[in-house]
Amino acid sequence: MKILLIGAAGQLGHELKRSLACLGEIVACDRTQLDLADTESLRSAVRSHAPAAIVNAAAYTAVDQAEQEPELAKRINATAPAILAEEAKRTGALLIHYSTDYVFDGAKVEPYSEHDTPRPLCAYGRSKLEGEQAIAASCARHLLLRTSWVYGLHGANFMKTMLRLGREREELRIVGDQIGAPTWTRHLADVTAQILGRRDAPSGLYHLTASGETSWHGYAQAIFENALKLGLMNRAPVVHRITSADFPLPAPRPKNSRLDCSRFLRDFGLTLPDWRIGLADCLVDAQP
Repeated sequence: MKILLIGAAGQLGHELKRSLACLGEIVACDRTQLDLADTESLRSAVRSHAPAAIVNAAAYTAVDQAEQEPELAKRINATAPAILAEEAKRTGALLIHYSTDYVFDGAKVEPYSEHDTPRPLCAYGRSKLEGEQAIAASCARHLLLRTSWVYGLHGANFMKTMLRLGREREELRIVGDQIGAPTWTRHLADVTAQILGRRDAPSGLYHLTASGETSWHGYAQAIFENALKLGLMNRAPVVHRITSADFPLPAPRPKNSRLDCSRFLRDFGLTLPDWRIGLADCLVDAQP
């Protein structure tokens, strides 16, 4: 199998390069080789490589900056996936694309299912939803995987920010009224490889996050607890719980980011480990 991996230098793409290697030839493209904002080069790349599968791990993820440049976010998160879907349909390739909990407004009390109506609060969420809709409308073979609070040892993410700030400061104020599931890129990549290796993989939209739930405040505390045990920090900061209103940002965040992953378990027989397990294992790998 020839697999075109887009966004290979990102935090998820880095893990996908490793996980997908056993499936065949990987054509790994980073931003310097394939810019999603350049639609013509994107179409040309797919046609020249003629892959059996396209895995798009690239996205515009600067949530707050997207409020200032919504057109760029839309070009990368919506227009580019639409082109990938068109090309996948033309050749019969399978397209795997990742989306986000930010397509929801967070007002629901229970975890969101794939049947719930998206209502994004910010430009980033709207651009990701438009990408989902374009892929679904294309009639290409596809897997849309919505995930949440993604982190890993590569790229920028909350875990790495906390480790840096925790070493620099004695006290931190972290939001405690937003709930979700921190999801390790390695777990996402490994499950992607498992489903891509199946010849009978169905098309459609699926939620895929780590099991369990926590707040950003609880997540930060768990990061520091694990980091102390592993000797990654000499001391942990005091972590104060604050509300979203105490820490306003340009882009509103959903307070409930929990995603119901039961459909994925039913159709694939797979589930991701509890978020605490992923975090602990990831930080083990962070040891020098």
